[in-house]
Amino acid sequence: MTTSNASDATGSTMGRKGAARQRRVTITDVGAAAGVSTSTVSRVLNGTARVDPDLVRRVQGAVAELGYRPNAAARGLARGETDAVGVLVPDLSNPYFPDLLKAVSAVARSHGRRVMVMESDEDPASEHELAEDLMRCCDGVLLCSPRMDRAALDDLPLRDHPVVLVNRIVPGLSVPSVSVDFYGGMTLACGHLTQLGHRRVAYLSGPEASWANAERIRAFDAAAAFGLDVTVIPCGHTAKHGYAAADAVRAAGVTAVVAYNDLVALGALTALEESGLRVPEDMSVIGCDDISLDDLPSSRRLTTASLARHELGRQATEMLEALMADGGDTEPRYIPMDLLVRGTSAPPTGG
Repeated sequence: MTTSNASDATGSTMGRKGAARQRRVTITDVGAAAGVSTSTVSRVLNGTARVDPDLVRRVQGAVAELGYRPNAAARGLARGETDAVGVLVPDLSNPYFPDLLKAVSAVARSHGRRVMVMESDEDPASEHELAEDLMRCCDGVLLCSPRMDRAALDDLPLRDHPVVLVNRIVPGLSVPSVSVDFYGGMTLACGHLTQLGHRRVAYLSGPEASWANAERIRAFDAAAAFGLDVTVIPCGHTAKHGYAAADAVRAAGVTAVVAYNDLVALGALTALEESGLRVPEDMSVIGCDDISLDDLPSSRRLTTASLARHELGRQATEMLEALMADGGDTEPRYIPMDLLVRGTSAPPTGG
């Protein structure tokens, strides 16, 4: 009986303590403790108006005594700011974008900001509305690989809100932008294949609305100067898309395939090897993005056009910070790519 009563008493005490811990100190509590109105507390905390020094000391003392923690979002709204940056990406399942977001988050934190992320799920029609949502609740917005059309992008400067385009360069648009040089990266891939002796190559094309995909195709169009005959095969952006496109690659009569990204390349590589072809002896495979997948060893042997995702995220966020501070610069920036030659590219058989 004694043990039971002690347990009940302990449980009751713990319950009261838990309830006390869960109750958040409010601005009303601070005002009551300082003997001032909540509006005075708000003015002191936000610094939005001159307040008598004695009242300031009383409020600050009450804040310290009660352990009050102001709501960052509410304070930002009082100043007309949110202390947040928004990021819109087309596909969070693609490892490319989480790597980019890590860099964005690091720079944003160094400036005392939070990051809000939205995904369009590769739907160009939804991007403009999502971008507007981010503009309403963030001080600045990064649009990563936006798929929306030119008309929708033209509307952005009219919103008079800091926006930076990432991996999308639009000539004549007064919106700052920074992008990887996809044209240059694919030119390196074409040169590599030509030097190996390949003459007929397939390109597994990415999303139709992707500007980066159009830049890749532009490089392949220019590859005729290298003596390359490139067949563009509509594909997609996932490993499943690459796997499904392997039949079209075999039917194209090519000796090498370049994919929109590493996921597509790895899907195609798997299907090609399952069909009995040897990579790279019978078919060279080149990806793009240099995505390392720890649970897929083949990703570490893939020849790929590499890009500095962390540098891209860093430069884009710093550009946005400059834009929010003083208007920044609207001159587009390009980040070069490298070609990492590994184990999936070789001279064609008999070449």
